[in-house]
Amino acid sequence: MQKRPILLGIVGDSAAGKTTITSGIAKVIGQDRCTIICTDDYHKYNRVQRAEKGLTALHPDCNYMDIIEQHLNLLKDGKAILKPHYNHATGDFDPPSYVEAKDFIIVEGLLGFSTKAMRDAYDVKLYLAPPEELRFLWKMRRDTQKRGHTAEAVAKEMKLREPDSEAFIRPQRKWADMVICFWPPETDKKETGSHLNASLVLRPTLPHPDLSDVLEQGGNGIHMDLDRDMGLPVDRLEIDGNISDEKAKRLEDLLWRHIPGEHHHLRHESIGDITGTTGEKLRSHPLALTQLLVAYHLLKAASGHYQ
Repeated sequence: MQKRPILLGIVGDSAAGKTTITSGIAKVIGQDRCTIICTDDYHKYNRVQRAEKGLTALHPDCNYMDIIEQHLNLLKDGKAILKPHYNHATGDFDPPSYVEAKDFIIVEGLLGFSTKAMRDAYDVKLYLAPPEELRFLWKMRRDTQKRGHTAEAVAKEMKLREPDSEAFIRPQRKWADMVICFWPPETDKKETGSHLNASLVLRPTLPHPDLSDVLEQGGNGIHMDLDRDMGLPVDRLEIDGNISDEKAKRLEDLLWRHIPGEHHHLRHESIGDITGTTGEKLRSHPLALTQLLVAYHLLKAASGHYQ
C-alpha cells in the first residue's frame, strides 16, 4: 500500500445510483479499508432555510464548497476530519462525526467535481448518468419508501431542481475518467433493476485494462466501440443486461487477472447486489462488472502502478 489513501470521487444527480455503486466497490476492496463520505452533508442551510432563500441543495451557494476542499485534502494526507451530517429524513442537521482516513476514501455526492481543488484530490473520478426517466423512478421509489416523502412532493422537488441540475450537476460529466449509464433494454422499457444494460465511457485519463481476450471471443453480451463523448474521443464498453453467467464470469476472471495478486484474497466478496421493488435481493452482472472495473483502478493505484 501507498502511505497516502487512494481517493475515488463519484458524482451524479440525486438518486443516480451513487450509493449502489459505492457499496459494491467497497465490498471488492474491503469494507474495513474504506472511508465513505457524502459531500451532500456539507449543506449550508436546512430544508426550511433553503425554501425561504429560494435555493436548492444542488446550487453551490447552498454548500460549503471550501470546507469540502479542505476535508478532501486532509483525508488525502491521511488525517481525520470532523464531518457534518445532513439528515435527509428530517431535512435538518445531526451532530458531526469524527471520520478517520482509511486506505481508500470513497466520496460521493452532487457537487464533488465542481472546483479544481476537489478534482485534483481524486485518483479516480466517476460520473453517473442514467436516463432521466429511470432516475425519476429511482428517486420516487427511494424518497417515498425510505425518506417518507409523498409522491407529489418528490415530483415537485425534481421539477424545481431541474434548472440547477442542468447548470451545476451535468456539466461535471466532462471531468470524469469514467461515465456510467444504466438503461433499460429496448425489449423491456419498464426494467429498473437487475437486467438494466450498462454503457461505460472510458476516457484515456486512466490506463484501462486490455479486455481484448474477452471481446475477441465474440457472442452477445459485451462489446467495445470507439466513440465521442462531449466532443472527445473515448472507448465505450457496452454490457447487456441479459449477459450470460458464463460470459460475465469470463470478463470477471479477466479483470481479476489484471488486479495485483496481493488483493486476490478479496475475491470471495459478492458484488452486483441490488434490492428489487418488493425488497428481494437480486444480482446484476452489468453492475457487478462495473463495480469490479472501478475497483481494479483503485487497487492498481494502491499498489503503485499509476506512479
